Amino acid sequence: MLATTTAAVASNTTAKGDVLATARVAGIQAAKHAASLIPMAHPVLVGNVFINFTIADDHIDVEASVDTVDRTGVEMEALTAVSVAALTIYDMCKSTDRTMTISDIALWEKSGGRSGAWRRSEADSPT
Repeated sequence: MLATTTAAVASNTTAKGDVLATARVAGIQAAKHAASLIPMAHPVLVGNVFINFTIADDHIDVEASVDTVDRTGVEMEALTAVSVAALTIYDMCKSTDRTMTISDIALWEKSGGRSGAWRRSEADSPT
């Protein structure tokens, strides 16, 4: 995104209001609805959803952490949360910046579920 857009988000001066607070709520809601959005995803009891943002000069990193005590992992819930939070940022800023892109959505780490723990190595990291 443009640096002016990032600055507007950071200073909470966008026309549509508090972008990051809205994106956080959207991401949490999305995590809870992943199974209704993704046809083969299992319904999972979502415990906690944390959405964090890191603001840089020309982009905002979005990170989600999802917890459950269910029998399966919550990768799809976390990836859905990140995707919808990023889409919300785009929607709230599009009137002033159509150059924005959403990219490099990836699973970084998981634990639990049938396949156990997994962590992305730096060599496997997107750009």
